[in-house]
Amino acid sequence: MRAYLLSLTLAATVFASAQAADIKESRQTAASKQARAGEAEFRSLYKELVETNTTLSVGSCTRAAEAMKARLVKAGYPESQLHLIVPPVRPQDGNLVADLPGSDTKLKPLLLLAHIDVVEANRADWVRDPFKLVEEDGFFYGRGSSDDKAMAAVFTDSMVRFKQEGLKPKRGVKLVLTCGEESPNVFNGVKYLLENHRGLVDGAFALNEGGGGRYDINTGVYRYVAVLAAEKVYQDFTLTTTNKGGHSSRPMPDNAIYQLAHALDRIEAYSFPIEMSDVTRSYFAKFGAIEGNADMIAASKDDKDAIERLRKDPSNNAILHTNCVATQIDGGHAPNALPQRATANVNCRIFPGHSQEEIRQALVTAVNDPGVKIEFQSPPEKPGAPPPLSKEVVGPIEKLSADMFPGVAVIPTLSAGATDCRFFTPAGVPCYGVSGMLGDGATGNAHGLNERIRVQSLMEGREFLYRLAKAYAGAK
Repeated sequence: MRAYLLSLTLAATVFASAQAADIKESRQTAASKQARAGEAEFRSLYKELVETNTTLSVGSCTRAAEAMKARLVKAGYPESQLHLIVPPVRPQDGNLVADLPGSDTKLKPLLLLAHIDVVEANRADWVRDPFKLVEEDGFFYGRGSSDDKAMAAVFTDSMVRFKQEGLKPKRGVKLVLTCGEESPNVFNGVKYLLENHRGLVDGAFALNEGGGGRYDINTGVYRYVAVLAAEKVYQDFTLTTTNKGGHSSRPMPDNAIYQLAHALDRIEAYSFPIEMSDVTRSYFAKFGAIEGNADMIAASKDDKDAIERLRKDPSNNAILHTNCVATQIDGGHAPNALPQRATANVNCRIFPGHSQEEIRQALVTAVNDPGVKIEFQSPPEKPGAPPPLSKEVVGPIEKLSADMFPGVAVIPTLSAGATDCRFFTPAGVPCYGVSGMLGDGATGNAHGLNERIRVQSLMEGREFLYRLAKAYAGAK
């Protein structure tokens, strides 16, 4: 990958603030021309998907998958090309695979991958109902409006458009809508499909979430188009302390809750070593040039002082090394009793190249207390090497970006989070994050309150992914 990353000829243009208004206006004009076709139908589809509750607690991915299937049936897809896969023991966790066959059977299909489940959302905490799509001040608000029902809606809409146009692709295209990406320790649809319906989801490569890009929220100037080329490994660890307990009127020097708290203090104080990969080094060098950020450029050359300054920003810190953080805690069995047991979940996002057991041992060393048990919350997943950034994959992205976003750099990125690519790539299906939906990097609030996506970004992503899929499929 290093050779190709170094060979990428990417623009690194910083637009002057005086030009920002004209640039923004021209982009909006271009976007309006590109995204008009079938926009009303797309908005209807997107609204239906966002307003279908697909949380783990009370929602149903199956209902959402059925609704998207109905859209495809209406567009003209026969039942033989539509596969609603519902695990027998999990009736609410349905998945949908739709197939548009290609004329060249020797070519494996392109996979359009998106998850339709969403993170929990408490109505009392939100300004707006999280399961009602609201358009306000140029943004769509709602749980899943960005993560990941934006891409799920765009991909479904693209399949509808392909059928309506009578598209005859050389390479087949498969839509893969899955459940459980947000709760993999309970169920994951991609893992289930790979284990039980491997033939349905085999492909040459997959397009997925995780890559978007950046625009300046104050000026509207576009900074870069992102291609997710690597991602961290996700792993939860359970920390447990136990004690014989007793009456709370007789405090003891050994207390399960205090012991656990001390262990978490040590983990908070521990910092994993700084690392650079081909992807992150390229990202800091190229984005630093775009932003005129000397620290980013210096960090790409391993300048320790620059790296320390960059670490103050959570987004930069997240891709500079492995990070582990306490996310849940539970302890005690009664308010008037000494705790007999206390547990905490520590969530780790592991820099590529390290095993989960290696990180567990690092936590054991950091805690330095044999009375604190540190275990895998779930069996470690098999990490895969980053997929190759071949010309076959990157070339069409660069060409389309140059057309839709003139002068804007295409930059490979490392995701600090985890996507369903982590299942496909190790299974032999290279998986890339790309969407053409540029964000401001701060206010999307995926997984948080008042999740939103800019309307213009969604519409541009709709056109970008539609055209990109056609390019990969060998269709015009």
